[in-house]
Amino acid sequence: MKWADLPGRHSLFWKLACLLVAFCLLMIWLSWSWGRYMEERNQFLSDEARGTLTRYAAEAEQAWRQRQRPGVDAWLQVMRQREQGWSGVISGDLQSLSSEALTDPQIERLTFLRGLDWPIHKKNLPWMRVPFPGDPSAGSLVIQLPQRFQPGRYQVFWRVITNVVIPGLFTLLLCVGLYRLLVVPLNQLREQANAWRADQLGVRLSSRTTNRSDELGELGRAFDHMSERLQSTVALQQQLLRDLSHELRTPLSRLRVASEGEQNLTQLRERIGREVDGMQRLVEDTLQLAWLDTERAPLPDEAIQIQALWEMLTENACYESACPVGRLQCRVDSTCWVRGNLNTLAQALENILRNAIRHSPTGGIVRLDGRREGHFWHLWLEDEGGGVADKDLERIFSPFIRLDGSRPGNGGFGLGLSIARNAVQRQGGQIWAENTGVGLRVNLRLVAEVDGVPDDGVASRLAPTMDVGQPKWV
Repeated sequence: MKWADLPGRHSLFWKLACLLVAFCLLMIWLSWSWGRYMEERNQFLSDEARGTLTRYAAEAEQAWRQRQRPGVDAWLQVMRQREQGWSGVISGDLQSLSSEALTDPQIERLTFLRGLDWPIHKKNLPWMRVPFPGDPSAGSLVIQLPQRFQPGRYQVFWRVITNVVIPGLFTLLLCVGLYRLLVVPLNQLREQANAWRADQLGVRLSSRTTNRSDELGELGRAFDHMSERLQSTVALQQQLLRDLSHELRTPLSRLRVASEGEQNLTQLRERIGREVDGMQRLVEDTLQLAWLDTERAPLPDEAIQIQALWEMLTENACYESACPVGRLQCRVDSTCWVRGNLNTLAQALENILRNAIRHSPTGGIVRLDGRREGHFWHLWLEDEGGGVADKDLERIFSPFIRLDGSRPGNGGFGLGLSIARNAVQRQGGQIWAENTGVGLRVNLRLVAEVDGVPDDGVASRLAPTMDVGQPKWV
């Protein structure tokens, strides 16, 4: 595996790896430390047992020092009442310090005596040797370990604790960590998906999920972005339907009045033709705006010469509006090549040009200019129509917005600039408006052609097929 194939440092893989490694190391440490502790509990005498046996040895030493053998005999009588099992007091050379001599089996057992710090492995009670605390060389207490001091009495219980309870608790702790790391954000994603199914598109994930830097955080941010996109798309569709139904009422009302009036057949046909053309353009523009806003597939791009595109657009505009060619000026030279989709860019620039012509006064100049800014071309189209209020500079790009009285002239449905903005943004560009003091300037920021090499097929594709009301780009 190459280093490039490894996940990023914020990947969920590393979090899971660290969690599992920490769990394994914790279990290893627990096994080692707890194992040693349990070994001491099950194989070595407890502190209480050591203290009691040491105290017995001190009593035996005191009895020997005070009364010699009679004292030891008296003390052994007391010991037989205290503890079951054999006990005796011997010298350093393994000779009995009491009046009672050692038997051969007892002498044989003296060769297998255990100290207080020795491990206790046998199931039978061992014989223990406890030296005198004051003078270990003077003698020792030999006693068969009392049953109550035998280690490992709760061995089964501690085995259950060690092998079942503690691993189970730590495994449960691991499951809780995995649940918080994986399942909690997945549950939130499921809840958001269920909210979408219930048409609750405003539901968002918590910041705790979206702020994560791993794959689940990326998935959460993608879900939120998709939710916002769905909500805006649904809101746009609903708004377009409401606005479209509102806009269609006016021509339909005029058609009803015309059909019920006393106009002759020729005038009625002309009226019907005008209203149908208007409704057709309204429906086509609305559908185009909805398509631009919802379609996410990348558009094919190519090198486009703005000067050649402008010439084709102005030819159409002059044909439709009877505007003199001299009023439409272009200061962009032939070196201005941008990268984009020809159809959508032509439609965007055409809508901006029509809007400028519509709102320009008689004799007003419409001018296209621009400059190269790094990897972009900054183009602007300005008119002499007086501009709009500053608070409306952004509103004019909203669908069905017509600023009645703010600019001279009328006509259109308020969709041209909305279509232009969506078309430009789909090609990685920007569009905005500003007042110049004389009129309105619409700015476009388009991706520049890298090498400036023209596309041989673009010039032929710029030729429009003329159709009344709407040019079609091939």
